[in-house]
Amino acid sequence: MHKLSIVTITRNSEEFLEQTITSVIEQTYPNIQYIIVDGASDDGTLDIIRKYDEHIDRWISEPDKGIADAMNKAVDLATGDFMYFLHSDDYLESDTAISEASRHLSADKDIYLFSIYLEKDGKKTMHRPRGLNWWLNFKPGVYHQSVICRRSLFDRAGLFDTDLRLGMDYDFFLRAYKQGVNAVHVDIPISTMRLTGISSRTDWQSLHERFREERMIQQKNCSSVWMRLIYGVWWLLYLPYRRIRYATAVNGD
Repeated sequence: MHKLSIVTITRNSEEFLEQTITSVIEQTYPNIQYIIVDGASDDGTLDIIRKYDEHIDRWISEPDKGIADAMNKAVDLATGDFMYFLHSDDYLESDTAISEASRHLSADKDIYLFSIYLEKDGKKTMHRPRGLNWWLNFKPGVYHQSVICRRSLFDRAGLFDTDLRLGMDYDFFLRAYKQGVNAVHVDIPISTMRLTGISSRTDWQSLHERFREERMIQQKNCSSVWMRLIYGVWWLLYLPYRRIRYATAVNGD
């Protein structure tokens, strides 16, 4: 039976954290290491963590340099064969979610891509990640809440880039893709991701920052002159297209 390290990154997350924690500790799968990395919360977050202390294998609360830094701390603490990141706005879909997912884990794959529900204003829609394919060169296609990956993948592909505020998961999966990792889709839902976090903001300033990081990530992971030219054309066309879409949405046309 594979050991799975489940990680929750949190800071000032008292609104939803308890549901996140209970969705993990109520799992029927018996071989889970649960890790919480808190960024020195000053609301009621720590009270919630302490309430469930006996069910949490490792937790720390200290200042960090952002989400990527906190995730890297969790990787260092993880002792599982596989890892899964479930952040403080998210929750596992059922108490058998990990048991059902574990049936698909094997020694010959590095990344398992599960379906995921996105929740906004109380409404849930199911999404299937696009996956690790050629399209990943241009746009993120993977939610980390939908991914179980082998712990050893971080030794090969490296940790999350702490210079990135929003796109650290895109950068990691793009690196993994370019290294030729083995990935497989599993068409069962594993969790629900609430669209409340920083990466879910849809104002133009937030979108523009996300696009800026995506472009930086692409350039950072690109060694081909031809791809650099393609990227130049891509962003020349894509940014105006998204600006028009944003203006249309705002104006309600």
